[in-house]
Amino acid sequence: MSGATSLPPLVEPADELTKEEVARYSRHLIIPDVGMDGQKRLKNAKVLVVGAGGLGSPALLYLAAAGVGTLGIVEFDEVDESNLHRQVIHGQSDLGRPKAESARDSIAEVNPFVKVVLHQTHLSSDNALDIFRDYDLILDGTDNFATRYLVNDAAVLLGKPYVWGSIFRFEGQASVFWDQYGPNYRDLYPEPPPPGMVPSCAEGGVLGVLCASIGSIMVNEAIKLITGIGETLLGRLMIYDALEMSYRTVKIRKDPNATPITELIDYEAFCGVVSADAQQAAASSTITPVELKEMFDRGEKFELIDVREPHEYEIVKIEGSKLIPKDRILSGEALAELPQDRKIVLHCKSGARSAEALAALHKAGFADAVHVGGGVLGWANEVDKSLPTY
Repeated sequence: MSGATSLPPLVEPADELTKEEVARYSRHLIIPDVGMDGQKRLKNAKVLVVGAGGLGSPALLYLAAAGVGTLGIVEFDEVDESNLHRQVIHGQSDLGRPKAESARDSIAEVNPFVKVVLHQTHLSSDNALDIFRDYDLILDGTDNFATRYLVNDAAVLLGKPYVWGSIFRFEGQASVFWDQYGPNYRDLYPEPPPPGMVPSCAEGGVLGVLCASIGSIMVNEAIKLITGIGETLLGRLMIYDALEMSYRTVKIRKDPNATPITELIDYEAFCGVVSADAQQAAASSTITPVELKEMFDRGEKFELIDVREPHEYEIVKIEGSKLIPKDRILSGEALAELPQDRKIVLHCKSGARSAEALAALHKAGFADAVHVGGGVLGWANEVDKSLPTY
């Protein structure tokens, strides 16, 4: 296949398979390309999965089912009801539990021969190298740019390959990065997008089954890397459109002029999770959901503007709010619709988008405008617990 890359096996084979393992993996063993040798390599492999969420869920289940001997899980979050439509490693009885522990228990049901190592911590520049060091291969299924760049740079510094996947609404992407043999993530995305430009799955949504499509591709790549069979996605970006039911690949080339990666940096600052203008605007002009309720209770005269999208407004809204999506404020189109005779209070889902809109209002002369930290989710959790969250 043009542009595809064949690589040597990543892992040496284990000494043997037990009688029980031969029975379990028999459908692998009778594939000539895998056979006993490939299955022994899987048994000897140590794979780290960053995130036990949408992509991590199917990836962990299928890595375990395939017989990967050691699985590490980096995850500090807890299972929430909004996870269950796509994070299939967790179930109803796991609500409120640490995701890492829930994932470990599901893996034990799938394959008791797999050793699971939990890293229940927030991956950071301080711990990434220590965590990655003991693994042969990394799978990155996270949904934020700061962690993606951190995973990439740590893998480059340690000379390790990693499989990357990304999902949003109906589209998914996957690739393999291994700086020693081909491109790394920075060759595909040298710079992160501007803050607020690319919505997260929490803001934009994702079709649950898309996680299975991309997660299984990631595991397929992992198996090929471990066993040395087939041609990997190294040097290629695979793009999947679930609505068109189309797959296409784009070549990724190594940038000969790229700045060498020599250390881990502050990735939150590098990616500017919220722009500097938004941070500055929010620093002195943020109110809490409880303070918003007090403004209502006092009968204050103000305009409450919801800057989310129309379909989000249909899910849940704060009574008395008016919908003006963020982009209409940032473009200046909606400024004429805002009242001059009363204070403006902005809110979104959690506070990031309203902070961006707040910065735009301050620049446009609405100096006393404020926004609600925590957004409609904060209002539902702290003020009106009858409202649904999403």
